[in-house]
Amino acid sequence: EMESKVSEGGLNVTLTIRLLMHGKVRGTHTGGKGETVKKMREESGARINISEGNCPERIVTITGPTDAIFKAFAMIAYKFEEDITNSMSNSTATSKPPVTLRLVVPASQCGSLIGKGGSKIKEIRESTGAQVQVAGDMLPNSTERAVTISGTPDAIIQCVKQICVVMLESPPKGATIPYRPKPASTPVIFAGGQAYTIQGQYAIPHPDQLTKLHQLAMQQTPFTPLGQTTPAFPGTLGSAAGKQRSSVAAPLPALTMFPCICPGLDASPPASTHELTIPNDLIGCIIGRQGTKINEIRQMSGAQIKIANATEGSSERQITITGTPANISLAQYLINAR
Repeated sequence: EMESKVSEGGLNVTLTIRLLMHGKVRGTHTGGKGETVKKMREESGARINISEGNCPERIVTITGPTDAIFKAFAMIAYKFEEDITNSMSNSTATSKPPVTLRLVVPASQCGSLIGKGGSKIKEIRESTGAQVQVAGDMLPNSTERAVTISGTPDAIIQCVKQICVVMLESPPKGATIPYRPKPASTPVIFAGGQAYTIQGQYAIPHPDQLTKLHQLAMQQTPFTPLGQTTPAFPGTLGSAAGKQRSSVAAPLPALTMFPCICPGLDASPPASTHELTIPNDLIGCIIGRQGTKINEIRQMSGAQIKIANATEGSSERQITITGTPANISLAQYLINAR
């Protein structure tokens, strides 16, 4: 009944469905040089695009008439099952895990998907045999939520069909801010105005915003004594740098082997010290879990950063940053960005 409703009731319209996949498994699903995806495109008639970038997650966008989308989903679900079967032939596991897909759905449509008191999602679970879960929180920096579907390929296909019907009957309200996966964080060093990422024993030139950020920091004049300045927030840093002559990056060196990795600039100016006060309730987001964020800031800026212990009766903590003016500027920028 649901199928005929989708095909005959004027619902065979063009629709876009977004899937969230982990980059590490992408190779197995997409096949050598994207042959699997090419085959899926040709056989389903749907447009299938995979987001680019050095991200642990990928967004797979499937666009087309509903019947083409269902064909593409069927192929994806069976491909996932094939991968699970292949991986089990090398393991000792006896029970076969279900196929799991994560859809990315505008939060404004999730209410219709869940239904009053969870009635709709319960109906979908019972009629398809698939497990369906709607994430409680929105995906970072977006107005979308993840909807996780797991079960046999057939159950997943039926489930996707029913979700499509709900999405077509309840269009998103207002503008949707799409979820964009964040790049994987890899160690970064700076030398001679260029950022590098470490891959194995090599330092590879890193052609993104970090280099621009570092050059921006190098343009800053040394800070005035404490008390005569406020920390440079991201907005003010950019505008101040815009008024100054931009520095020219050194020509990119060839692929270089770094026996010793020294953050900061070559031929560094003498070190100086700068102090910041941070409210106690914000210190956690700067330090990060088990110190991960503060260590990242130390590594990226090349500055030494010490955070004083909390003093009784004080609502603030003192942060001491030591390094070259460029190191300090970058550390301060990254702290304020956090």
